[in-house]
Amino acid sequence: MIIAYRYFICLLIFLCYVLVFFHRLCPAVIALDIQSSFGISGTLLGLLGSAYFYSYAFMQLPTGLMADSWGPRKTVAVFFVLAGIGSILMGISPNLPLAIVGRILVGVGVSTVFVCNFKLLSEWFSVRQFVIMGGVFMTMGGIGALISSAPLAWISNMIGWRMTLIAVGSVTLVMAVLVYAFVRNRPSDRGLPPITETRGETETSIGLVKSLSMVITSVRFWPIAAWAFCVVGMSFAVGGLWGGPYLMEVYGLSKTAAGGVLSTFAFALILGSPLLSWLANRFGRKPVLLGCSVLMLIVSVLLSWFVDRMAVPVLYVLFFCFFLSGGAVGPILATVAKESFPIVISGTSVGMVNIFPFIGAAVFQVLMGAVLSGGNHGQIIYSVTGFRHMFLICLAGAVVSLVVAFFVRETLLHAGAKGKTEQRGAR
Repeated sequence: MIIAYRYFICLLIFLCYVLVFFHRLCPAVIALDIQSSFGISGTLLGLLGSAYFYSYAFMQLPTGLMADSWGPRKTVAVFFVLAGIGSILMGISPNLPLAIVGRILVGVGVSTVFVCNFKLLSEWFSVRQFVIMGGVFMTMGGIGALISSAPLAWISNMIGWRMTLIAVGSVTLVMAVLVYAFVRNRPSDRGLPPITETRGETETSIGLVKSLSMVITSVRFWPIAAWAFCVVGMSFAVGGLWGGPYLMEVYGLSKTAAGGVLSTFAFALILGSPLLSWLANRFGRKPVLLGCSVLMLIVSVLLSWFVDRMAVPVLYVLFFCFFLSGGAVGPILATVAKESFPIVISGTSVGMVNIFPFIGAAVFQVLMGAVLSGGNHGQIIYSVTGFRHMFLICLAGAVVSLVVAFFVRETLLHAGAKGKTEQRGAR
């Protein structure tokens, strides 16, 4: 019974994550439609896109605390209501300020799913199963990314970008009801035994101030946070906003064709997350992060050097590699954050690390928008030079991430020792 129920819980939360990624990446495909509707510059479009990421990042610490105290069930259900309202508001907004308010509500609303999922996994699965299920979780995010690419382009051509956001907002409200009705925070909430004997450590509470102090003063925290800021932040900035305009302006691709290239984000998640999770269990967390930094560095060099001189099939390959290195590593980041601190503050530790990808995405979206708008003299059309500079920003971020990755402390050996202890306790 416990096995069937924990997978049912995962199904509901994983379906929520489909919506999270759809909300996150959909502006890339409809960016030019939004820009045309509101008559705004690239900088203001970047501001609209970044509103999601700033609010998402701001919510990670409160989300971690709520996941540890209030519980994932109520946290996700209540905030998904806000996300649904925000998406609908953005769809009906007559002007940019109201659209930004809607986008902020979406960011706040969906911000709880990632941390709460890994909090649930820490209660319902063993150490080794944790990272594997995290990979499956990111795969479901890939489905959301896939829907937000070519299918979104087709749907928005049929019913318009406004009705599309209203529809997805309504689906988000339905998922909020399902989560509240069926998800439970831990096995004991259903009268079931704990997954492992070591879960007894969750009975000892650690205060808020001490929890935060344990995380932010740890030498293990800042390298992984800086890495996430650079690599994941740039991946979201390109995949969630500026990738679409690049493909449409420089290569003249239609919205649907550009969505096809951007769908590589989805396949990077679907194929890459389980693969990277397996590699992290087999070879270690740190080697995977180093490899991702190197891959993003290589791709950024190629995109900046041959910015307007590549065949479309090559763009598919490069964008896939770009998103693989920055978009599919969520389970590894969450695993390192969880394994570096006591299980009782796993929500706080994962939440604190998860702040930085979204601060990075917000910063890079605005920075890239400013660089692109710098030479277009108020016109919506962007120059090839502007996009070359955009990818040079990615190159600089990749170099920084490679440096800080060497300072990330490996946690696989610690997790393995803990897993053996759990197995003995379960006997």
